[in-house]
Amino acid sequence: MDVTIAELLLQDGLTTGAVYLLLAVGLLLVFLVTRVIFIPQGDFVAYGALTLASMLAGHTPATLWVLDACALASALLQWRSPRAAAWALGPALLITAATLLALRLGAWTWLLGLLAIGITALLAPAVYRLAFRPLRGASVLTLLVVAMAVHFVMVGVGLVLFGPEAQRTPAFSNASFAWGDVDVSGHSLWIAGICLVLVAVLSWMFRATMLGRALRASASNPMGARLMGIEGDRMAAIAFVLAGGIAALAGLLIAPVTPIAYDAGFLIGLKGFIAAVIGGLASYPVAAVAALVVGVVESFASFWSSAYAAAIVFALLVPALIYLSLRSRTIEEP
Repeated sequence: MDVTIAELLLQDGLTTGAVYLLLAVGLLLVFLVTRVIFIPQGDFVAYGALTLASMLAGHTPATLWVLDACALASALLQWRSPRAAAWALGPALLITAATLLALRLGAWTWLLGLLAIGITALLAPAVYRLAFRPLRGASVLTLLVVAMAVHFVMVGVGLVLFGPEAQRTPAFSNASFAWGDVDVSGHSLWIAGICLVLVAVLSWMFRATMLGRALRASASNPMGARLMGIEGDRMAAIAFVLAGGIAALAGLLIAPVTPIAYDAGFLIGLKGFIAAVIGGLASYPVAAVAALVVGVVESFASFWSSAYAAAIVFALLVPALIYLSLRSRTIEEP
């Protein structure tokens, strides 16, 4: 391996690591607020990418009708509270109307991408209301089993909605820039820029806005947050919206790099899960750094031994789990 190849692998690893960073942030957000290990997040990656691919082909995305059906079911479950039913059904109807109008008028690709993110993001709180809300107070293990069940359901639904063929979407930019002996693609720079902006916006939101503070309060002390008038269900739904939107954005970022099929998101989501676990399912900065490390390790492992690349990446969990176990044991000792 020469320096040029190493630089290419490093570029590829940092690019994919930035996508894993987004997924790790979304998974941590959901877990801290609801104690749900959001295994289906990878499926939202595939749904976001394939929804955009369907719209670019001139078709009405099937996820739109699934969203309307889930929103209607959520509204019916909350029929005793007209306000909650309206919040469950209203956004879905608005984005349905906007999507149909955009497809009819032949909107720009970036607008269709935003609509794809919106459709996928609104599916996430519908999943929360139908699958996880009835199990409030259940153990983390129970919620994990339900999350796995939701994943398998979403994979099956994805096969029906999108078919077995993998799809790619256009790159955000076809430009390239020379950096020494290496050509840096414009799409890679877009990925890096979007990730930096999103992390900065989320950091600002958590520090400076009432919504961010409410989410932090719900994550750190759910009982205390409820006593202060913060609605736990509302915060959970918002956390799922943010995680679903982040996952859909990750799908749009990675779809130009590799074809995405209905079941491709699961493995991508697991890489973000590895980063979140290395962060102790608690630390955003550690999970962010771990996501970049996972991307770089995967890139170099694929070059040296592609057959064992996944095993090498998942092996990163071993020292992390040992360290977390030893640390928790040290804290518990008097």
